[in-house]
Amino acid sequence: MAATGTELWDLLLRDESKGVLHHWDGEGFGHTPWRQVVREAHGMAAALRAAGVRPGTRVATVLTNSAHTVRGLLAVWLAGGAVASFPLPARGQAPEEYGSQLTRLTERLDAAMLLTDESILPLVPAGLTARFPVRTWTSLYGGGHLDPSPPGPQDIAFVQYSSGSTSLPKGCALTSRAIATHLHMLYDLADGRVGAETIVSWLPLSHDMGVFGTLLNAWAFDYDFVLSSPERFGMAPRTWFRDMSDFGATMSAGTNTALYLAARAQGRTPLPNPLALKVFVVGAERVDAATLETAMTAFGPSGLSRAAFMPAYGMAEATLAVASSPTGAHPVARSFDGAALRDGEIVEVAEDTPGATRLVSNGPPLPGVTVTTQEPGRVSQLLVSSPSLASGYLGDPARTAERFRDGVLHTGDLGFVHQGEVYFVGRADDLISVGGRNVYTSEIESAVEALGPVREGCSALVDVADGGISRLVLLLEPRRRSDDFHVIADRAATVAREKSGLALAECVFVERGHLPRTPSGKIQRFRCRAALGPDGGALKTLARIPLG
Repeated sequence: MAATGTELWDLLLRDESKGVLHHWDGEGFGHTPWRQVVREAHGMAAALRAAGVRPGTRVATVLTNSAHTVRGLLAVWLAGGAVASFPLPARGQAPEEYGSQLTRLTERLDAAMLLTDESILPLVPAGLTARFPVRTWTSLYGGGHLDPSPPGPQDIAFVQYSSGSTSLPKGCALTSRAIATHLHMLYDLADGRVGAETIVSWLPLSHDMGVFGTLLNAWAFDYDFVLSSPERFGMAPRTWFRDMSDFGATMSAGTNTALYLAARAQGRTPLPNPLALKVFVVGAERVDAATLETAMTAFGPSGLSRAAFMPAYGMAEATLAVASSPTGAHPVARSFDGAALRDGEIVEVAEDTPGATRLVSNGPPLPGVTVTTQEPGRVSQLLVSSPSLASGYLGDPARTAERFRDGVLHTGDLGFVHQGEVYFVGRADDLISVGGRNVYTSEIESAVEALGPVREGCSALVDVADGGISRLVLLLEPRRRSDDFHVIADRAATVAREKSGLALAECVFVERGHLPRTPSGKIQRFRCRAALGPDGGALKTLARIPLG
């Protein structure tokens, strides 16, 4: 059937589609051709239309990684609705807190209904269910037919709510034209071949990298798509590369932390089949050169090419990608004077220079995208213009006016452009000032984790107000509970002093898996800070070691 509407629907409703959705069901992979997914989505759309979803209707969703979710996403669009993607429960988030978040977001959205999988239903508060339609994707299956009327080019098609890594969730409103434009940008970036690629992903579909970078990217260009889940990856990180080996993946994407966990879990055990990866996007957080080397050690013998790595910078406000290393090029890492960076100056130095900070380039801006800085030639806020920018934050005109100005997105991220390439230094929340000195938390965290006794990607440096004075507190997950925490704390304090000249006030050792995180794995610094307060309560600590 031909699409009635915009180019996005032409991409998703291909008449001659041959690609297959391979979906993890908890026991193994099911296999559904895209054309069958589309056919079943039409039936679900008829049920949604009967339930009151019309063009312009907003539909609240919690997008889990199920095949039902994939069909339901298209079904909402075919019925004319705009999909609002709420965050999944974050790690360490109490069910009551998540339920309260769902209630606040749903009420602000003025949605027609809330759709999700059965696994999320127990987290929906009874008060919300009593006054608001809450349905599962599976309840929509059945016959019926409708003439599809998906959102038009300038209509809002998707509202991507942030995962809440630095603040409470906010909704980026994306038109169908912005989404289609960005999918073409991703296709060109990866030198894609219609109908001839395979993407493997475990990333949550509630996250922009998961839904746009993997699912819709594969669907739009008739790739095979292998959909695992965050839960499966969390339980067994080796499954990510095992799936790529089994299915002959040519593309994948993930975070720096996830790549490290997969490489560490794999060790030197060879994969069953050689890897065929040509595109491996690493983003969503600062990319560490040491992580790329760890991955090469683990997966190089199985055929992983260094040229497959594509460190990237992006954000939901730009649909997804802003800058990326080119396809087929080796990642670039340069060393800069660490003290100068903290003062906003960009001074490239030799790698072995004392105090040097090594940064991985995120590559040049994508074609059609412009990246500048608020203070040219200095480390400052990154400014982005792109043909796939969001229209703003739904229901938040004040924040929209602050961040989207004359077609330029003021990202709130800190970085610089050097030799035509973007360097992401950290989120605004990652820069803290203590005693008038700037401290990049990620730099200290990486150095502490490199000591060995601390789990990779499992430390968080926060500033805590104490009687008008800011104290630096380091939360961390130790590799072994049998280690001497006092020794680790002393070594961490030494690293912090060497990197920043500042003293840690305390080290808080947290039980494995209990640092607050988003579903995609980013540490929620604001929740770490809150957990240290008098009303924090939920943080499961092993020890608190005062320093100094």
